[in-house]
Amino acid sequence: MDSHLSILFYGKTSKIHSDGNIPIYMRITVNGERFESHTNRQIQPAKWSKASGKAKGNSEESQMLNNFLETLRNKAFNYQREILFEGKELSIQTIREKWIGTKEKPRLLIEVFKEHNRQMKELVGKQYAHLTYVRFETSLRHTRAFLNWKFGREDFDIRKLDYYFISEYSFWLKSIRNCNQNSTIKYLSNFKKIVNFCLKNNWLDKNPFVGFTMAKKEVIREILSLDEIKAMSDKEFVSERVGLVRDIFLLSCYTGLAYADVKKLRRSEIVKGIDGEQWIHTSRQKTETQSRIPLLTPALNLINKYAGHPSVISKDLLLPVLSNQKMNAYLKEIADLCGIKKILTFHIARHTFATTITLSNGVPIETISKMLGHRSLRTTQIYAKILDLKISQDMKRLRELF
Repeated sequence: MDSHLSILFYGKTSKIHSDGNIPIYMRITVNGERFESHTNRQIQPAKWSKASGKAKGNSEESQMLNNFLETLRNKAFNYQREILFEGKELSIQTIREKWIGTKEKPRLLIEVFKEHNRQMKELVGKQYAHLTYVRFETSLRHTRAFLNWKFGREDFDIRKLDYYFISEYSFWLKSIRNCNQNSTIKYLSNFKKIVNFCLKNNWLDKNPFVGFTMAKKEVIREILSLDEIKAMSDKEFVSERVGLVRDIFLLSCYTGLAYADVKKLRRSEIVKGIDGEQWIHTSRQKTETQSRIPLLTPALNLINKYAGHPSVISKDLLLPVLSNQKMNAYLKEIADLCGIKKILTFHIARHTFATTITLSNGVPIETISKMLGHRSLRTTQIYAKILDLKISQDMKRLRELF
């Protein structure tokens, strides 16, 4: 007899019949979880023993009832043996399926994932950023592709999710999708949210991520030096559009705003701050946290430069920002024209603000964190490590002089 399975018969006094009888129920407990079933038998309360869970006395009526209840008990233990013989895990769900004689329709991974994304799409702009929804849609496509590759199927019973599934998914992302460690962890983190949703709804008995390491590799972020910023600022471009991209990039260097935040920035978000100077008051699209950024003179000059631009006036925007793809394409051209030997992307501007513009000039990291709109100071402390690397590089050149 498995110690994890117990059976109790009891009279349900809350459902007393008009004739004074109470129905007898059978309760099966497996690992603390319960399943109850009506025995289709009833009895007078005075003839029922709560302590022993059976009818009192040795009358023919009592013996017949107790024999019937014992038959039900043996039936439950027979089902227990069948489940173990079939190599299945003994759980309240497998016992219930045996007892009722029908299997509950399994919940499928892709169906749950699609429903999650559908709800997320409805909440874009209210609870989630559009880019967050896009990332989860990408994760859904990856999960579908992995199921086809590994199991040759379109969907998967969520009850079968285990450590092996997660480790194989991780392998697929790195090998077939050619994702690096950090991208792999990002996709698995999205997938983990779906798993946690299933766990909270009791659709999963155990967490398949238990024991799986979700460690990201530390990334050295590229930044621009003051000399490189000056080279970019001083450069005259023949193309007006290239000059525009340069100016938008520089504005981010002086404000720390990410591409999505610069693109949506409106003139109404330029306000007079507590010191009487011009500030940006905006909310980050990614985290929906507030950013309060005092505007430096170079940033104000760039904003004023485009105050009369047709796109700025007609759309009530601060700058006529191009698509992120076009911006990054032009930035590579700008780097070549300015003699900058780094691969420029728009996000480098945000890193540059956090390090070269602020941290290097004595601005406390707590203040930088507020301006960047970070939820945690730990996120901002990454930039302190970048600065240490720059100091190391500078000192290396100094050592060569001596």
